Amino acid sequence: MAGLLINDRRLSVAPMMECTDRHGRYFLRQCSRRVLLYSEMITAAAVCHGKREFLLAFDVAEHPVALQLGGGDPAELVVAAKLGQAAGYGEINLNVGCPSDRVKSGRFGACLMAEPELVARCVAAMVDAVDLPVTVKCRIGINGRDSFEQLRSFASLLVGAGMASLAVHARIAILEGLSPKQNREIPPLNYDRVYRLKDELPALEIILNGGVRSLADAAQHLQHVDGVMIGRAAFEDPYILAEADARIFADVGAIPSRHDIARAMQSYAKRALTNGARLNHITRHMLGLFHARPGARIWRRYLSENVPKPGAGPEVIEQALALVPEAD
Repeated sequence: MAGLLINDRRLSVAPMMECTDRHGRYFLRQCSRRVLLYSEMITAAAVCHGKREFLLAFDVAEHPVALQLGGGDPAELVVAAKLGQAAGYGEINLNVGCPSDRVKSGRFGACLMAEPELVARCVAAMVDAVDLPVTVKCRIGINGRDSFEQLRSFASLLVGAGMASLAVHARIAILEGLSPKQNREIPPLNYDRVYRLKDELPALEIILNGGVRSLADAAQHLQHVDGVMIGRAAFEDPYILAEADARIFADVGAIPSRHDIARAMQSYAKRALTNGARLNHITRHMLGLFHARPGARIWRRYLSENVPKPGAGPEVIEQALALVPEAD
């Protein structure tokens, strides 16, 4: 299966567990044609030894879409990257930013920032193995290794290994004592450090992540870096992506209404359910579609209360939609 090589990262949605699964990505693609989407992190070991067809499956309508891998074994990452390329992804991204205990115990994620030479070997091995861009997502540092000089050295080493782009979450990761949620909130944002990294490594494509809540935020950061990655705001208020094609990519195509997006998801749900998907795994991503709009509360409540009922099908989306004023 041929993928679409990714070369435009001006705006993307960050890889997030239980958010950027195949249903979440399909939903976000209805909001924007151009925003780059990432898979949830999938461990290289799971791809190599687990249900790889299920793990790597996606709808071609999701393009542009990248695969994020987790791991610290170059050989396993090579196998997983090759399988990702064969599945049709347009980029392979290595997770060096997730601070959870589960990730740390598996020797991947943010703890690998303490082993830059290993990360470089992983990147170089994948670069040699696939024809896709190999990218990395990291933090500005980890506790005990959080100076700018260490970040610059880390980035430079990966450039030498063939890394095509670096996405940097503008917080350090504290590997002991904080939950993943706390690591998204407690360490202070340091955008200036990411800007400085771009200034000092101008040839390296730098993508900024962390605390981005709107397209206005993204536009401001784009004055300093090459791209911006939006996180949970993309699901809390997904319709912010609807204007991204015009405002970020200068694509003047039609902007879908919220009702258009919901109807597209109803059609998608009909197909997905015949293939064994569960309705709540689809609709959970849609709860924020009418964020801060008339009818938002009843939309969320109707889906939350009726999707779990025995026999509920895609018609529940249509029924919920009928309760929301059709005015964007």
